[in-house]
Amino acid sequence: MKERAGLIVTGGTIDFEFAREFLANQSFDKIIAVDGGLNALTRLNLKPDAIVGDFDTVDESVLSEYRNSSDKITWDIHKPEKDETDTELAINTAINLGCNQLVLLGAAGGRLDHFMGNLHLLYYCLKQGVYASIVDSKNRITILERGRIFESEKTWGKYISFLPLSMEVKGITLSGFKYPLYKKDISIGTSLCISNELTGASGSIEFDSGILICVESHD
Repeated sequence: MKERAGLIVTGGTIDFEFAREFLANQSFDKIIAVDGGLNALTRLNLKPDAIVGDFDTVDESVLSEYRNSSDKITWDIHKPEKDETDTELAINTAINLGCNQLVLLGAAGGRLDHFMGNLHLLYYCLKQGVYASIVDSKNRITILERGRIFESEKTWGKYISFLPLSMEVKGITLSGFKYPLYKKDISIGTSLCISNELTGASGSIEFDSGILICVESHD
């Protein structure tokens, strides 16, 4: 399957210095703005392929500019009273546009309930066959349902943490980490796998069953 990358910019808090540096080294097939994310796109000098939301958090002047634009933009307008968050709607829009890799920018900053919802939406992406991550200046968050190899040159930072998203994760084996594990079972309510580190150029995690949240981070 051809890789098609999508960028979803939400209305959450964004470190614009980080965002400009990050985006300078990335290429995306589609850019989707989520409501107040239009404000951020304007500051980042990016043009959206799609705009999604109920538009209760975007500046009216910015919204008016896009409404009057001659650019070809897909609009997905919703009422504030709805079952899905704007970010979930944007993910579905990105999938419908053919994206099978997604980066969510602004999804970690702001309201805690929205961040936790966005975290669970990574699992939703996984079940749709889409690889998705939430990134900010200090963290990259992904969801694992199978093992992964980590290369020190490509990780987001010094620390790699794993937290169970399912009630149990069974048979975790960590190799090439400062704190190795062998066939360890963990369940929700533990901090056992927080702040681990690679000891060399690469390391790996394997596990028998369950779903893990993976956070790569630095201070």
